[in-house]
Parts: sequence; structure tokens; C-alpha cells
Amino acid sequence: MSVEGSKRVILAAFVGNFAIAVTKFAAAAYTGSSAMLSEGIHSLVDTGNQALLLYGLKRAGRPADERHPFGYGKELYFWAFVVAILIFAVGAGVSLYEGIERVRHPTTITNPTVNYVVLGLALIFESGSWYVAWKEFNAARGETTVLAAIRRSKDPAIFTVLLEDTAALLGLLIALIALIFSEMLAMPVLDGVASIGIGILLAAVAILLAYETKGLLIGEAAEPELDKDIRRVLAAQQHIERVNEVLTLHQGPRTILVTVSLDFRDGITADQVETTVSDIEERIRRINPAIGRVFIEAQSWARHLRDIKTS
Repeated sequence: MSVEGSKRVILAAFVGNFAIAVTKFAAAAYTGSSAMLSEGIHSLVDTGNQALLLYGLKRAGRPADERHPFGYGKELYFWAFVVAILIFAVGAGVSLYEGIERVRHPTTITNPTVNYVVLGLALIFESGSWYVAWKEFNAARGETTVLAAIRRSKDPAIFTVLLEDTAALLGLLIALIALIFSEMLAMPVLDGVASIGIGILLAAVAILLAYETKGLLIGEAAEPELDKDIRRVLAAQQHIERVNEVLTLHQGPRTILVTVSLDFRDGITADQVETTVSDIEERIRRINPAIGRVFIEAQSWARHLRDIKTS
């Protein structure tokens, strides 16, 4: 996924959520609906989250320097983790609090038609934002399932917006259904129940996002296919006795660090080692444009085993 693709998804979600948040808050103030207020908070949190993701994307694109020799790619992972915390603390927390209060003290909704109109428009706008995110995500996931693609993805900008928009659509449906039944059955308590449901939904999305971004922050390896491709390059080298270890690490969505430990054949010259190392580095970088630094260590198999035991 390109940087421009990620920006396009985030900007579409930002514009849509900001407009929807303003509309929802106006409707909540006019009608007194708790579910609509929760939905307004939800959209406002999402708008702030998209701003943080754009900021993280910009920060992550800075070039490497003396203090950060491997670049700033992981900064996007940090801001994506902050987004998960905000969804949980602000979105879910406020929605649950508001819902519980309205269940304890139900209030009759005035002018429900306004809420119907706002929810209908929000569904249309949110669907457009969701479609943009889904299109980018679907193009990258290939034949894998949605959940597997989220777990494999190294670009939190895409799957965060997709999950947020999915939660937003489900939240709108919850609010709409609650509003209909609240009016039909004359049960204003359902408005509070809907707010609690939206809070639980946001908490579930926040937990999933936090789990996935935590793994990226700690450091995740590249896909197994890349490891196989690297080993095929190494297998074609005549001066290598054994491949001790191949390690990969995502320094950002589009930056991969590769380290290789090799046991070279006895009797080869220093020039042959240097030529082989240069050739390996060049061939590995051709595999994937995201591969940045490549470190190759010359080490005997026996010494490698000792280092593993003592590490």
C-alpha cells in the first residue's frame, strides 16, 4: 500500500466524520437523544483519530538521522496505538456513561424525525468513507480473509480507518433501530440501551486495534514469503556453507530491516567474501522495494549455536 493510498483513505474518513459529527451533535441537542449524542461523540473521536493518523504518517516519512539511524517509520505505529486508546477511553467510555445515565433516567425524545434524517444522511456519508477504505484494503489483502489480512497488515492507517468506519456503520444501525423501537413501543429507555451497545462496540474495536498495533510497536517480522525468497538468493551462492539465520523486522509499513548470519566455506579469500556479500545485498534488495538496510554477518555454525545458547 502506497503512502498516497493511505492518505487518501484517511482524508476521506476525516472529511466525512467531521461533517457527520457536527450534524449529529446538532440533532442530539435538538431532540435530546442519548444514542445520537453517543454517535456524535463517536464521529468526533473518529475525526480526531484521523488527524492523529495523518500526523503519524507525516512524522513517519522523515528521513533517518543521527539519533534515529533506522528512520521514523514506527512513529505511525505509536499514533495508531494512541488512536486505539482514545477510542476506548473517550468513545467507549463516554458512550457507556451516557447510556447508563439514560437507562437510569429515561428521557422522551422530541422530534424523532430529525434523528431519522440525520442517521440516514450519516449512513450515506459513512458508507462512502467505508467504501474508500475497503477498496484500498481489499486491493492489498489478496485471497486472505479479512481478519487474517488485518493481522498480517503492517499499515495501521488502512485497517484502523476500516475498523472505525465499520464500527461507525454498525453504531448508526444500532441507533436507528433503537430510535424506531423506542418510538413504536413508547420505551425511551431503549435510547440509553442503544448508547450502551455503541459503547461496547467501540470498546471491542479499540481492544482489537490496540492488540494489533502493540505487535507492530514491539516489532513484527516480514511475511514468510519474503524469508523464503531471501533463502533462495542465499542458496544460489556457491561460497556459503550454511545459512545460520535470516531475520526480518518491519521498521514501518514500507521499511524492512534484514539481517543474515552466514557460515562461509573454508579456504575462500577475503575478496571472495566481500564480493559475495555485495552480490547478496544487491539481490535481496531487488526482492522487495521496502527492504532498506541489509546486514550480513560471517559466523561459523558452531559459534552461532553458542551465541544462541548464551543470549
